Amino acid sequence: MKDLKNTNAPATTLTYNRNEIDAPTDNIYEAISVISKRAEQINTDIRRELIDKLEEFATYNDSLEEIFENKEQIEVSKFYEKLPKPHALAVQEWLDDKIYFRNTEDSTEE
Repeated sequence: MKDLKNTNAPATTLTYNRNEIDAPTDNIYEAISVISKRAEQINTDIRRELIDKLEEFATYNDSLEEIFENKEQIEVSKFYEKLPKPHALAVQEWLDDKIYFRNTEDSTEE
């Protein structure tokens, strides 16, 4: 997965120019659909990466007495909490023209 620290995606909500969003497709609904699918992919990648990192800290004891704070685990969790949301990352990729898409319904009949 790409480096999530070095992204220019906003961490807060922004209002975008509709014309910039739908410019590549000339259809706002198609643009939002592509962005939505990319956001789902990003979310899946982030979730998988986070679960893999947290697995390193997993203890397989049934005893509740051995619960303790793990500072490294807390830092990992804080890092992922501070990341821009998947939809913000997807919109930024869309605006930066980093998402490849094609319309499979557009075909020339011969």
